[in-house]
Amino acid sequence: MKNIPGMLKKAQELQAKMGAIQAELKTKEMVGSSGQGKVKITMNGSQDVVKVSIDPEVIKPEEADLLEDLVLAAFHDARAKVTKMVEEEMGRLTGGLGLPPGLF
Repeated sequence: MKNIPGMLKKAQELQAKMGAIQAELKTKEMVGSSGQGKVKITMNGSQDVVKVSIDPEVIKPEEADLLEDLVLAAFHDARAKVTKMVEEEMGRLTGGLGLPPGLF
């Protein structure tokens, strides 16, 4: 019980560091792609889509379904990369605390 003030202080420091990392992650971007790079989605560390890029050669009215599938696949690719990046950054911060994945 003697360490409660120390533990509270460490928890506050950890919370401040997590806030700083989350702010930093917002500035980082990952690019997900599909269709051999013809469709790309750029997403930041907050999982906000900030850009969609589509190679003009894939835009054909008769292939709208294909384009929709490619955009969706690129989105999922970008989100998976961002999720991994966030987990790695937070894992460095929380180190040996043994917090469950997805807590932050």
